[in-house]
Amino acid sequence: MVLCSTALTVYFASHSIGTVVVTTLACSLLLQVAYFASVLFLIWRSGCASRAGQMAEHFLSKEVGCQPDYDEVRNESSDLPQLVPMAGLLLLR
Repeated sequence: MVLCSTALTVYFASHSIGTVVVTTLACSLLLQVAYFASVLFLIWRSGCASRAGQMAEHFLSKEVGCQPDYDEVRNESSDLPQLVPMAGLLLLR
């Protein structure tokens, strides 16, 4: 969509096919670089979040002397319907 609108805008402004091709290639390269950078940022951010979770769990277990209560989380979520995968289909239990 972006490439088409860029191509049309450049063509109507310059009436040159060569300029349209060069501008469209430059725009597509810019979009690819932006997409790659955003994926790298999301990977970096997910790594920071997992490290923060590990540090918090380590802090709870070592410093305070208590373990996180995983049973409480399981008991609260047992009221929700559970999805059971069966032959490629998800069934409600």
